[in-house]
Amino acid sequence: MPDLSAHVRAFFDRPSGSLQYVFHDPATMKGAIVDPVWNFDRASGQVWTASADEILDYVARAGITVEWVLDTHPHADHFTAASYLATKLPGAKRGIGERVTRVQKIWAEIYNDPDLPQDGRQWDHLFRDGEVFKVGSLEVRAMLSTGHTLASITYVVGDAAFVHDTLMMPPSGSSRADFPGGSAAELWDSIRAILDLPATTRLFVGHEYPPAGKQPNYMATVAEQRLTNIHVKDGISREEFIARREERDATLPLPDQMLYALQVNIRGGQLPEAGGQPFLKVPVNRFRRTG
Repeated sequence: MPDLSAHVRAFFDRPSGSLQYVFHDPATMKGAIVDPVWNFDRASGQVWTASADEILDYVARAGITVEWVLDTHPHADHFTAASYLATKLPGAKRGIGERVTRVQKIWAEIYNDPDLPQDGRQWDHLFRDGEVFKVGSLEVRAMLSTGHTLASITYVVGDAAFVHDTLMMPPSGSSRADFPGGSAAELWDSIRAILDLPATTRLFVGHEYPPAGKQPNYMATVAEQRLTNIHVKDGISREEFIARREERDATLPLPDQMLYALQVNIRGGQLPEAGGQPFLKVPVNRFRRTG
């Protein structure tokens, strides 16, 4: 019998606390990249590709043929390196959930950017909820997981699931749901659907924030989340979660890169340009200040 378990390798971007993943089919050495980071320095406005290049080096050394570069949602805390990686990986397609078009509409208005194409053409494929595709001999299922954003999806690959900004590592809890289009109620429903996967399913999270010098933890099983996650463990009610999540979210500042990142990520990892000059906008007085 062939091994239908995906081999998963994690890569950590410490400045943003972001986990990036490569998974591949050991039988065919075909693979996919999930949520790659394009490095950005807010103070200078510089972008560079150290994190993505680390992934490129790994797949080259391991002999993995990358078929897909996948984002789980338009990120608020880092720029996606999907477009850059696609230029370096011939034949690799870029994918995201089909509801990204709704996020494009929201943020095109926030950035006063009516000329932005809002039909998802920036990607090669937009995944429907429940859609199944192949990476090598592995079946991958796209699972709508809204709440953190209204476009978020989880990729389920056999006994592995890339659950992005839904769950944190237990016992930490869950991710916020107060961004435009977010919903604590939808996040609860998405998390409970994830926790209905088989108990041994490996859940790979999108973020971790270890102390300096410590490596991140990034995987816990469904059983571990249901036992110890302080926000969603068995016995927590939907109403309790929503109240706790909304109370917590009201105290949180925006992610440092959010107002820069969304205009890049709704373009699939391309910088806005005017007259051939890349630039970034900052909408003023659109969001509340905390602290």
